[in-house]
Amino acid sequence: MTLHAQEQTLDGELVAERAHLDASRAALRRMRERAEALFATGDKVAGDAYTAEQLGRHMARRVAELADDPTTPLFFGRLDFDRHSGTQDADHAGREYHVGRRHVTDERGEPLVLDWRAPVSRLFYRASARDPQGVAVRRRFGFSNGALTSFEDEHLDRGEELGTASRILTAEIERPRVGPMRDIVATIQPEQDELVRADLADSICVQGAPGTGKTAVGLHRAAYLLYLHRERLRRSGVLIVGPNRAFLSYIAAVLPALGEVEVEQATVEDLVARVPVRAVDDPTVAALKHDVRMAEVLRRAVDAHIGTPTEPIMVPDGSFRWRIGLEPLHRLVEETRREGLPYATGRERVRARVVGLLQRQSEARRAESPGDAWLRRAGKAKPVTAFLDAVWPALTPEGLLHRLLSDADALATAADGLLTADEQALLRGGTAAGQPGGTGAAAGRRGAATTGTTLGRTPKATRWTAADAVLIDEAAGLLERPAGYGHVVVDEAQDLSPMQCRAIARRSEHGSITLLGDLAQGTAPWAATDWRESLAHLGKPDAAVVPLSVGFRVPAVVVAFANRLLPALAVDVPPAESLRRDGALDVRTVADLTAATVAEVRAALAHDGSVGVIAADDAVDGLRAALAAAGIETATADDLDTVARVTVVPATLVKGLEYDHVVVVEPAAIVAAEPRGLHRLYVVLTRAVSRLAVLHAAPLPAPLG
Repeated sequence: MTLHAQEQTLDGELVAERAHLDASRAALRRMRERAEALFATGDKVAGDAYTAEQLGRHMARRVAELADDPTTPLFFGRLDFDRHSGTQDADHAGREYHVGRRHVTDERGEPLVLDWRAPVSRLFYRASARDPQGVAVRRRFGFSNGALTSFEDEHLDRGEELGTASRILTAEIERPRVGPMRDIVATIQPEQDELVRADLADSICVQGAPGTGKTAVGLHRAAYLLYLHRERLRRSGVLIVGPNRAFLSYIAAVLPALGEVEVEQATVEDLVARVPVRAVDDPTVAALKHDVRMAEVLRRAVDAHIGTPTEPIMVPDGSFRWRIGLEPLHRLVEETRREGLPYATGRERVRARVVGLLQRQSEARRAESPGDAWLRRAGKAKPVTAFLDAVWPALTPEGLLHRLLSDADALATAADGLLTADEQALLRGGTAAGQPGGTGAAAGRRGAATTGTTLGRTPKATRWTAADAVLIDEAAGLLERPAGYGHVVVDEAQDLSPMQCRAIARRSEHGSITLLGDLAQGTAPWAATDWRESLAHLGKPDAAVVPLSVGFRVPAVVVAFANRLLPALAVDVPPAESLRRDGALDVRTVADLTAATVAEVRAALAHDGSVGVIAADDAVDGLRAALAAAGIETATADDLDTVARVTVVPATLVKGLEYDHVVVVEPAAIVAAEPRGLHRLYVVLTRAVSRLAVLHAAPLPAPLG
């Protein structure tokens, strides 16, 4: 075939693929219009109000799932199967399938686009020249603003496979970004796909170096599990836990782009927000409160409230008087204690058993069973409630912690053998009395009670810290079992304390988890150094730990520079590697940091993509002001709706975020700002996906030299 004929053939195929895209968009529009029509008329076809409400919710969800973004391609690939079988399913022989973000069918129900999560779509990621699995040709499509511009074929049946030499794959990975994170369905690699498609019952931990796509793996696994177990997970729910609101805003668009609109997102602080946080602990006190030993202190404090019956119960009932002696009362309290129920459930179990004993006496004398009203009255009878209050008193989580922090004897009893006398003093010394005339009350009146828990006369009047909120959540879990999720994805998990891990464990006790993180990026005082310890606290000690060390996002020159810090971070992780050879690194000493930053940002704006300026927290306001004075509009990390291409980010909030061009201002100041400053700098240096500029007036930290 002549070159001209080949070009004509390729042009013809491109026209045909564009026509298929147009047909697919029209079909998706019809699917959405049908869903909208059903939503509008659902109340007329439903048999009752409840059914109408349920149908309305279902159709509203369906309408949202079928939303089409014209700037995002409906499909990104095609699979052409060999006509001569060789596939695991002979039904695919000789057929071709377009693979995309969601399932689209024509009016006859025939698929125009297969969901990337469908079983046959798996071959788009797994088939290779070595093992074609029946795939003759794998086609990738190039797009620009939703318009199909090119395609690229790999003839796997002939041993042709492009891999990372794929021009379209590389362009998609390196495409400049502004705004929130995108999905990666077009670029998922085989090792990532293995994790994405792990069984629902499996809990996994991904130790991912910067740029390896661990966050994307977790989000796409959530989408895959919802596709495979939709009804089950719709009932139990899927939860994404991130380190802060900026990060959650950054990833918020990924799952809706894949048609998943009902996944809950939260920070750990959101999960434990039973009390308002109005004070700040000293770091040493906070670290002690986050120590796993506090879980046992709280458990003992709860158990200490269970008493021993000291006298029989006598309950008047009309002309009768029912008596329960000490021996059966002792027995029912001990039986309930041994059952290991949540404390509040145990209290109601004791009440029910007492009422049961009273009921037997009534039935024996009256020869008939008392009704429900009698049973309710018996459970609320004064002798019964007095007995309960004596041997199994009602507790609140806030009240339990308030007593521990305000009563030295109660704390000493609960902490005996667990916390030293100095640690107990530290816990109580980290509080201020909130009584009139006390330091806490005075600070409260000034509105500046920021150091330590400020105890009021009651739990409600107390000014709690963030670490207190975690302890209160632990106490709440001892009193009542919280509702759990079917699957929980936890990102940046290296910074979770043992007590925070336990808070998540209570919400995934009967579900699975996907744990994502990088030990080298641990910046919290209690940052994990061994994933096995974190997994034990999360209640998943047998979860597989899978390393991802080869990255596609962060350029090799940037990774190599950041890797200089690894020996000083004291963590056992494989060094990050990168397949990107296109990046740029510029490290230079400057006399005027502010002026140099403004100039660097101007230069960065000449390129496509986003610009992130990262500095020590106390330098951020000054840099934003200087950029504004220079006429450069900027945004904050959690302001994703702005059109500004430049974001000025405090170093403490940049974890998990990415920018095409990153300007790091004064690394020494970032390191000096906190005890784990070198870990923080490692995070900062690995946020660039194209170009990194490091500006410094002070000498660079020693490991970088």
